[in-house]
Amino acid sequence: MLAKDLITDEIPPLKTTDTGLMAINWMDEFKVSHLPIVKDYEYLGLLSDTDVLDLNITNEQIGKCKLSLIRPFVLESQHIYEVIKMISNLNLTILRVLNEQQHYVGLIPATAILHQFAILAATREPGGMIVLEMNVHDYSLTQIAQIIEGNDAKVLSCYVNSLADSTKIEVTLKINKEDLSAILQTFYRYNYNIKATFHQSEFSEDMKNRFDSFMNYINI
Repeated sequence: MLAKDLITDEIPPLKTTDTGLMAINWMDEFKVSHLPIVKDYEYLGLLSDTDVLDLNITNEQIGKCKLSLIRPFVLESQHIYEVIKMISNLNLTILRVLNEQQHYVGLIPATAILHQFAILAATREPGGMIVLEMNVHDYSLTQIAQIIEGNDAKVLSCYVNSLADSTKIEVTLKINKEDLSAILQTFYRYNYNIKATFHQSEFSEDMKNRFDSFMNYINI
């Protein structure tokens, strides 16, 4: 999935003639802490709620204020992983999308990223999860997949997390089976360190309700 596929037209950009108060009202309405400022398709920068409040510019036009704006953006052709990385690193609530001519084409809200990540991670698909811990040099997705598929199952999603100050990694696998016992036995036989398992059938009704509520929030 590319950045252009995540663009929403529900949140408008600010114009230089808009006031700080309008910016604050829009941020409150759309539940974001940032809005882009655009002039004739030119992306001028990202305005935050703290910029407006700290500089006390609620009653002034944005274009007449001396602002030190950050200009984070992604190109519409960049992958969703690059979008996730920038939003996470800069702690943004929205991210601007530009075309190859550096013209503004839209924005991506952080909530859209959460929704798409839930799809990428197959969180809504039935099944179980296994978390493996291993040295980075021992990681072989081919072997892991062979073990799972050898037990008549499929890998729905897989992501790797490097552990801080360590040569070890965590490999989190979402598998399309609820009963993971045969797969776990095979991993043990191959001397894999199984850090955690989560069986769909073991989820309490309370946890299911919490997850459903979270996904409903993302879909707002």
